[in-house]
Amino acid sequence: MDPKNISILDYTYHLPEEKIAKHPLAERDASKLLIYKDGNISEDVYRNIAAHIPENSLLIFNNTKVVEARIIFQKSTGAQIEIFCLEPDEYYGNISIALLQQKKVFWKCLIGGASKWKHGQVLEKRIKHNDNEIILNASFVRKENDYFLVELSWQPENFSFAEILHFAGNIPLPPYIKRETELSDIERYQTVYAKNNGSVAAPTAGLHFTDNIFSELTDKHILKDNVTLHVGAGTFMPVKAETLKAHNMHSEFIEVEMSTIIFVLENLRKGIFAVGTTSLRTIESLYWLGVKTILQPDIDLKNFVVLQWDAYELTNKNIATEQSLKSLIDWMKKNNMQRIITRTQLLIAPGYQFKIIKALITNFHQPQSTLLLLVAALIGRDWKEVYSYALKNDFRFLSYGDGCLLFGSRGV
Repeated sequence: MDPKNISILDYTYHLPEEKIAKHPLAERDASKLLIYKDGNISEDVYRNIAAHIPENSLLIFNNTKVVEARIIFQKSTGAQIEIFCLEPDEYYGNISIALLQQKKVFWKCLIGGASKWKHGQVLEKRIKHNDNEIILNASFVRKENDYFLVELSWQPENFSFAEILHFAGNIPLPPYIKRETELSDIERYQTVYAKNNGSVAAPTAGLHFTDNIFSELTDKHILKDNVTLHVGAGTFMPVKAETLKAHNMHSEFIEVEMSTIIFVLENLRKGIFAVGTTSLRTIESLYWLGVKTILQPDIDLKNFVVLQWDAYELTNKNIATEQSLKSLIDWMKKNNMQRIITRTQLLIAPGYQFKIIKALITNFHQPQSTLLLLVAALIGRDWKEVYSYALKNDFRFLSYGDGCLLFGSRGV
């Protein structure tokens, strides 16, 4: 199957509004867990997930941290303008560097109430922090097809932009959670292992994990490691084109330590589980980066990215996973790199051949989304049975909802 010819209408289902979880459950690990394996469906709760994962498996988590990316400015007229900070301008190279900037940054944003923001007008927001006052200004730079470029500057200048977001912004709940952010969201729309600032959306499969679950995984000799993919707002965007050929897959920053790549290589035959679609895309992207180092040994950092169709256009060499990862590690050593920082635009859809991941822990996704296409790539047409079962058996959907453990056709 050529993914470019896939009709998105084949990947839709009716999702009633009442099935969308508006709030998390009181306990993270009390969420329901659907298990799909060998064509069979069963259910349990997350606190028992270790019982369904084979001993010595390796779980990969995304340790990105959601930043307070929604900033509300109020004009003297009383009108509000909301700036949703998506990602930094390309000038900075990666999110980590951009978040450490002092004095000012240039950021790609969505703007609510843009028509109320007159050209040349500087927005101002005053924030009380301890005994000090921080003044944050926003200046319109230019409009692009999918975003506005905004200059954000502040006084005192010694604060980093990460700190400014923390003081001035709000947690950006997904658009389908139609309510205002509450105090509890600060904790609950964040995994317990979140570490690296940069996401505007949580890697929601990880929201169910608790210290107790991690303890049980350890007792069963189940291994774990972390990658970082900074989730962008594009993760919520439905596919609007009739076929995937006309869809522009969103691109996101990834960071992976060399030690993690070595660990993945050492555990390939034991079964590698991705906790969330973001972890899965990151790990699978490593294979394609390795392929590029084989095909282009002197590839430069500018071209060291994973593009939307790479997985379907670089397959003629049929390179083994072990060979690809070893080449990637050697390339990093040659370039004195201890970690990869790049972008991935990898689109995983039916027809994709998984190179590393054998199973996925994830939530239930929106109709006609690239995340649903990824699930269909892993378990085939049975995605319809899985989602039908979940709808009929009172599973809660989307970010604050329940989840599933899906074993791919390669099994474990």
